[in-house]
Amino acid sequence: MLKLHNTLTGRKDDFIPLDPNRITLYVCGPTVYNYVHIGNARPVVVFDVLYRLLQRLYPQVVYARNITDIDDKIIKAAADNGEDIGALTARFTTAFEEDMGRLNALPPTVVPKATDHIGDMLTMIETLIAKGHAYEADGHVLFAVESMPDYGKLSGRNLEDMLAGARVEVADYKRHPGDFVLWKPSSDDQPGWDSPWGRGRPGWHIECSAMIHKHLGDVIDIHGGGQDLIFPHHENEIAQGCCAHGTEYVRYWMHNGYINIDGEKMSKSLGNFRLVRELLKEYAGEVLRFALLSSHYRSPLNFSAEVLDQAGKSLDGLYYALLGRGEQVEPDTGYRLPEDHPVLLALRDDLNTAEAISALHAVAAKLNKADLPEKPVLKAELLAGAGLLGLLESDPVAWFQNQGSADDGLANDEIDALVAERTAAKKARDFARADQIRDQLKDAGIQLEDTREGTRWSRD
Repeated sequence: MLKLHNTLTGRKDDFIPLDPNRITLYVCGPTVYNYVHIGNARPVVVFDVLYRLLQRLYPQVVYARNITDIDDKIIKAAADNGEDIGALTARFTTAFEEDMGRLNALPPTVVPKATDHIGDMLTMIETLIAKGHAYEADGHVLFAVESMPDYGKLSGRNLEDMLAGARVEVADYKRHPGDFVLWKPSSDDQPGWDSPWGRGRPGWHIECSAMIHKHLGDVIDIHGGGQDLIFPHHENEIAQGCCAHGTEYVRYWMHNGYINIDGEKMSKSLGNFRLVRELLKEYAGEVLRFALLSSHYRSPLNFSAEVLDQAGKSLDGLYYALLGRGEQVEPDTGYRLPEDHPVLLALRDDLNTAEAISALHAVAAKLNKADLPEKPVLKAELLAGAGLLGLLESDPVAWFQNQGSADDGLANDEIDALVAERTAAKKARDFARADQIRDQLKDAGIQLEDTREGTRWSRD
């Protein structure tokens, strides 16, 4: 049984899907006006693991992760750059997909863009107005929070408490200060679409609700995102979805914790945002992924150089087990991870990735000590378990050769040439030259390992 912590109930619940033959999952994607930071990457990686696990457990999983390509931040960024909005959002959408691909994140089933769903948003807004849950005022359309008796059920606070602790736009055209915008007018120099209420653009919250309804249905199984989205974004999504369709909206809400940078909460005011694109210049994408999975997704994660260095060392240990000791071992192609395997059990328990990683190290330890006939099954077991976490997707030899940077040292082809020269020197019994080459490579940060299959090298 899969158990997931449900923000709506405040407890770890058994996952019982609406339709076991078609699981629906939605995760809030980026607002594409800049490169994404490591905090944006955490939900992508966390819910990518959930996606992989669901695919292992069920015959079909429909996973949607949206792109918000219309937003006031986008309008401002484009104006500041003197750039066309479409060009800006296309550029940063591509950058986001590239960065997440380097973190081994699988492409979702559907990647809906907000600007492709304006008609769906208009339809939902008209439905909310017709049912008495929204109203037009001063060119805006607003959701009337008092029309929903249980508004606030996700965050567990009453309306007055939520308003006291949130940034709420006070406007004289609102019936209640907590009423939120579904549609707002656009000036001539702002992007806009024709609507029954005049030329304008959607509010942020309506975008996700409309895209979920379009691609996944009135009610979905799982909705994920960072805990910063619980209020107001996800609270308002619930209000729109439930009131528009007269049904529940999402059955299981999952939220990942914050990231701290060197012990301090990551924030723009502190200037400690770490862009994924910049981090990828220093670390392999799989190292970043491993670090993001090293603690439970609901816990705060302290992101530091020490955490990344430890992630790299842990990955080295797993890849080293795959290398073997010179023997050529192919994994057992018929292997399937058993239902009671520790990796699966850990992930079924509310995505306990830290425990799953410990189970991988246990398999690697067995592989290191195993006799040759046992190695194919153990290697397949390690790869299958790692596959659920999106790890060990590189060739082991290439992994070690690509660690570090060759910018200030020897290039790969130079190393290969020296290794070949050393091999020839050994065959010619010129051991002095062979030792000289080994020392030269060692000084350049290159380690050699002589095996029955030949000499392997890796960067420190």
